[in-house]
Amino acid sequence: MKTHTSETQATVTPALALQFLREGNARFVNNLRMSRDLLQQANATRDGQWPFATVVSCIDSRTSAELIFDQGLGDIFSVRIAGNVINTDIIGSLEFACHVAGSKLIVVLGHSSCGAIKGACDHVELGNLTELLSKIQPAVYEERQTPDPAKRNSKNAAFVENVADLNVRRSVRAIVNRSYILEHMIAAGKVGIIGGKHDLASGEVTFFDDTWLHDSASMQIIAG
Repeated sequence: MKTHTSETQATVTPALALQFLREGNARFVNNLRMSRDLLQQANATRDGQWPFATVVSCIDSRTSAELIFDQGLGDIFSVRIAGNVINTDIIGSLEFACHVAGSKLIVVLGHSSCGAIKGACDHVELGNLTELLSKIQPAVYEERQTPDPAKRNSKNAAFVENVADLNVRRSVRAIVNRSYILEHMIAAGKVGIIGGKHDLASGEVTFFDDTWLHDSASMQIIAG
C-alpha cells in the first residue's frame, strides 16, 4: 500500500479519516494487516509528509497508534505522552499537524489499565511525574460512580476505567477550548476531533461518539 500524497490527503474529510482508522483497527483486531513496503514509504515521504490524521495517545508500549490502526509511514501523526494528557506543547503540535500539515482528524486515545491513570487515582507523587499526574486529577475528582472512599484507588478496576474515560473526554474539551485555531477549523468542518479507548486485551478501539466534533452544530456539545 502506498503512502498518502498531497493529492490524496486533499480528498480526505474528517469523517473519511475516522472511517480509515476504524477500518484499520478492524484489520488489526482480526490480524489482517495490509502488506506495506516500509522502505518504499520511507523513500516516498523523504521530501514531504501528508498524514490524514493525528492521534494523541499514551506512551504505553502496547498502544502504538500506527500498529493498532494499521497505518504505514507518513499516514498519521502520533503524539504520545503518559496518560494522554494535554499541555501547551501538545496543542501547538496539533495546530501544526492540522493547520500547517493538513491533517483532517484528531483522536485522543486512552487505553485500559493505564499506569498513569492508576498513579493519579492513588495520588502518586514522584519528581516531575507529579505535575503530569496533576493534569489527570480533575478526572479523578469528577468520577461520581464510586462514592466509597475506600474504593477510589487503583485496586478498583472499574474506578480506574471510569477515570480513564473521563480523562479522554476532558482532553478533547481542553484541545478545543485552548486552541482558537483548532476550534475554528473544527467549526468550519475542516478538521474533526473525537475521543476513544484502546482495549489492551482485545486490541479493539471504541470511539466515544459523544465527543465527535466536526462542524459548528456539533460544537454545541462543548458550548453546552
